[in-house]
Amino acid sequence: MNQNEKQNESGMKQNEKQNESEGFSHSHSHSHFHSHSVSHSDFIYTKLNYMFEFQKLEVYKKAKKFHGECKRLILKSKIDNYVKDQLARASFSIVLNIAEGSGKYSKADRKNYFVISRASIFECAAVLDVLHDEEVLKNEDFNYFLKMADELSRILYAMIKNLS
Repeated sequence: MNQNEKQNESGMKQNEKQNESEGFSHSHSHSHFHSHSVSHSDFIYTKLNYMFEFQKLEVYKKAKKFHGECKRLILKSKIDNYVKDQLARASFSIVLNIAEGSGKYSKADRKNYFVISRASIFECAAVLDVLHDEEVLKNEDFNYFLKMADELSRILYAMIKNLS
């Protein structure tokens, strides 16, 4: 075993000890990946007491709601698979880029992720616009989605401007 492998092994053992002290149990497989199982009651406890900072952001909460609404639309409507995939990925990208951007240290990095998130909103709006034109989406539903997208876009725009 070379020096790097020894360091990796040592680091993995330290992580295992730390995770065990935090209430995680391991099930080992033949790969280097470990799965963590947490009882339902532990998850609820963890969920209530530990949050990442991005989870507290209103824009993140609103982005999750928008993604959920897009998923419901995808599941209930007759939409081509490639369009479903595009809308799902774009709406999920909004959420993920807000989360990832909030974890960056430099203003420039955070700004970049928020810009990408905002561009994904525009992508969703374009998909929804096409679905509206194809009469897959009724006027009322289209306006509902656009209102949510517009609000997200405005919040992210302000966040981007504050980082400039």
